[in-house]
Amino acid sequence: MMKKFALIVGFLLISAVAFAQEIDRSLLQGYDAALVIYNRTTGEMVNINPTRANQRLAPCSTFKIYNTLIGLELGLMKDADDPWYKWDEVKRDIEGWNQDLTLREAFKVSAVPAYQILAREIGEAGMKEYIEKIGYGSQDISSGIDIFWLPRPDTTSIKISADEQVALLNKLLDGKLPFSEKNIAILRDIMQAEKTGKGTLYGKTGSGTGPDGKWNVGWFVGFLEHNGTTYVFACNITGGDNPSGKTARTIIESIFKSQNLL
Repeated sequence: MMKKFALIVGFLLISAVAFAQEIDRSLLQGYDAALVIYNRTTGEMVNINPTRANQRLAPCSTFKIYNTLIGLELGLMKDADDPWYKWDEVKRDIEGWNQDLTLREAFKVSAVPAYQILAREIGEAGMKEYIEKIGYGSQDISSGIDIFWLPRPDTTSIKISADEQVALLNKLLDGKLPFSEKNIAILRDIMQAEKTGKGTLYGKTGSGTGPDGKWNVGWFVGFLEHNGTTYVFACNITGGDNPSGKTARTIIESIFKSQNLL
């Protein structure tokens, strides 16, 4: 059974089986955070804020994990290096989006226009079918086929909790979701974020902005492989100074590095 550990005197008390030492809460950088880490070998879980970890938020670009898998299953992309996205020559603020992109490149730069096209190609019926099959969060895509995963002040967005993100990724790694081994392998390949002599980190960031254009939510979800053990994780942050997916990733990396796992 998964075990949850309490927050005690500013530190996260963690089983010696789960981690080698306590985690300093200052690594969360003062953000209102949900942080869930599940050890697939021991079945133990670190959950620093259970109430927050159960709260659903817009997934932002972390949904690209499943958008990618659905597109691969439907044959809309062939492999990681398929020259899949053709730039429409509309100049956007993020320079990496202003060019033709392979699947690998589009995932790396989190190209929203590319994934909006993919979602339209999947279609509302196809998307809804897969989201219901995998049980993705609130399963609500009514705000629009090409925006439902993005936070908007005036529309409904699909929402998912950190707990649910970890549970889904665990099922994915167990082969219990409706995706082929081939396509899961492609996803793993493009999800690789960092590799050191100690471990390999796989993940996807997600960032959302408020009406003022500033970041108001950041996500980083994925898994770490270290010496035969896999840790599945999800972190989301709000509040504080301009939270973003990049910052959430920094938090996860600092925690794993503090444990000599990465």
